[in-house]
Amino acid sequence: MSEVHIRRAVAGDLAALTGIYNHYVLNTPITFDIEPRTIEQRREWLAQFSATGRYQCFVAVEGSTSIGWTCSAKFREKAAYDPSIETSVYCAPGHTGKGVGRRLYSALFDALKGEDVHRAYGGITQPNEASVALHRAMGFSLMGVYHEPGRKFGRFWDVAIYERPMSAASP
Repeated sequence: MSEVHIRRAVAGDLAALTGIYNHYVLNTPITFDIEPRTIEQRREWLAQFSATGRYQCFVAVEGSTSIGWTCSAKFREKAAYDPSIETSVYCAPGHTGKGVGRRLYSALFDALKGEDVHRAYGGITQPNEASVALHRAMGFSLMGVYHEPGRKFGRFWDVAIYERPMSAASP
């Protein structure tokens, strides 16, 4: 594997990031989106992120190919939730299990140091041992499980909710 670089996502990454995401939309229960996203929809999504603050997005690039991304986004709409974020991380098929997700999350969490972020939350559709292992390695712990909140591919899926304190003591 050639060297992987982590950097902030830019508009030029949208086609690759959309392709990675749509793979999971179409082939897995990992996201509860059912219809593939368009690049224009993802352009609106990318617009929420900035170089500072709570909401940021990073991409992993190998050579000239985007192979994964991570982001922090609004956790809930009500103002008292502002110090909390929801995180996501996706790796392209063939690039999972190689440490890319860990490097992406590390870049995101490093960028969030000093920001007004108290907790990070992630939902993991079950079963997904690779994502559970990644989140545990990055300092997340299991809070609980939503039992069958979503239906995809003709069945209901559980979602495990993980939480990470965002303090200097976190990995």
